[in-house]
Parts: sequence; structure tokens; C-alpha cells
Amino acid sequence: MRKFAVDTRKPNPLICRPTTYRCSPYMQIPPLTEPVLLVLLSLAEQPRHGYSILKDVERMSAGRVALSTGTLYGALRRLLEQGWIERFAENEALRDRRAYRLTSKGRRNLQVEIDRMKHLTRLAGLRIARKEV
Repeated sequence: MRKFAVDTRKPNPLICRPTTYRCSPYMQIPPLTEPVLLVLLSLAEQPRHGYSILKDVERMSAGRVALSTGTLYGALRRLLEQGWIERFAENEALRDRRAYRLTSKGRRNLQVEIDRMKHLTRLAGLRIARKEV
């Protein structure tokens, strides 16, 4: 299983990848890292606590991505600071678990990333199809 660590040498390690990608005017955020994308997708389905996010990310990636707790909670902390997610109290929490959910800002930014990936997928399909002709 692949473990991910966030590169803290960058000014914004949550979002930035080591790339020269420049955002176009309609996209104000750089590409998301795969672990952060999977965390946001997990929370897009429903609010979850940390362990549930870990298990959902592993399930979504068919076991290919297994986040360490340090990576998960570091990403959650930065997402909280940036206002992409928020904590809330679970009604039936057995323990003092922290539950998280997407904010409207987080959902908008997730949609921007999905649109960017769709565009790249279409572009790749067109380029591959041209090569086969």
C-alpha cells in the first residue's frame, strides 16, 4: 500500500504539487494532491470522523491509497484552517470523536478540481485518438 506525506516545504502544502502548473483565471486553486482529493470526495458523500475517512479513502482507491493518521490529520487541520471543511458534533457519538463535513467553499473547490480533471481527461482522449489514426 502506498503512504502519502504532505510536502511541507511549499507555502501551501495542502494543495500544491511539485509542478509548474499555473492556474487559469477561472481556476484560482492549484491541482489537489491525490490524498486531499480522496479526503474531500469522502466528505462530499457524507460527514465522517477520521477513522471513517481513512477506511473510505482505502475503499475508494481499492486499497491503493492507505493514508497514515499523520497525513490525514495534517490535511484535515489545513482544510479546517482554509475553510474547506468544518467540525461538527455527532448526535450519537460514542466517544469524543471529531466529525468533519465539507463547507460550501470546500464543495466549490472540489468541483473546480473535478472540472479540471475532466478537461484533462478529454484532452488526453483526443490526443491519444489522434495518434492512433
